[in-house]
Amino acid sequence: MPKPTENTFKSRLKNGATLIGLWLTLADPYCAEICAGAGFDWVLIDGEHAPNDLRSVLGQLQAVAPYGTEAVARPPVGATHLIKQLLDIGVRTLLIPMIETAAQAADMVKAVRYPPRGVRGVGSAIARVSRWNRIPGYVQAADESICLLVQVESAKALANLDEILAVPGIDGVFIGPADLSASLGHLDAPNHPDVQAAIYHAIDRIRHAGKAPGILTSDETMARAYIATGCRFVAVGVDATLLARGTERLVQSFRESTGPISPATQSGGVY
Repeated sequence: MPKPTENTFKSRLKNGATLIGLWLTLADPYCAEICAGAGFDWVLIDGEHAPNDLRSVLGQLQAVAPYGTEAVARPPVGATHLIKQLLDIGVRTLLIPMIETAAQAADMVKAVRYPPRGVRGVGSAIARVSRWNRIPGYVQAADESICLLVQVESAKALANLDEILAVPGIDGVFIGPADLSASLGHLDAPNHPDVQAAIYHAIDRIRHAGKAPGILTSDETMARAYIATGCRFVAVGVDATLLARGTERLVQSFRESTGPISPATQSGGVY
């Protein structure tokens, strides 16, 4: 049984495990619970590009909690006050977007640690993460329970990658293919050979620095290739995309066999 303050996502990464995840963008606890129950190692609650706020993140944390799936949260920006709020409601693993320099990375390390090692505000007595001070010694163990992942997704970030990797307290580096491809001059083309070469080079540098590389792709062949290359936390799908493509395939299968479905002939039953 893990200790209340143990972050198994962090410890499994440290022990060399490869963790498979799913991106959550529908901003709904019901959906989050369904996906967590599927057996993913982790799910990413996205606050950068999905319509999440602090309350909706909290609801999804509560929905995911019984399933043994680590809930990773991505705030819209690496701001100390947002990070403080996410930590207090129970987020233990953070993915910070748009990190481009070692100084930014160092600021994020400070944001997730209590003084004197950092600048995180001390509010554990009213925080879910400490179970309202029902977890003995939470504040003393808190720093080590946080897993900090930073996202590199620009040409500038790649140029500064070695310096970012040298910052103590960074547990993993996530490569953002979409923004990276745009930054490299190949908008909406993450599969472009130049982009892929940059991604694989970055994975190699991250691994050799002793950090865990991560990435997102819904292409199964590419996901397996990234894993084979050494990616350690890989998101292999997105909830909204699964729903969009799945419903498209379903309706298309009926249109191909029966023609357009008239609203007058549709059943109103819910099963």
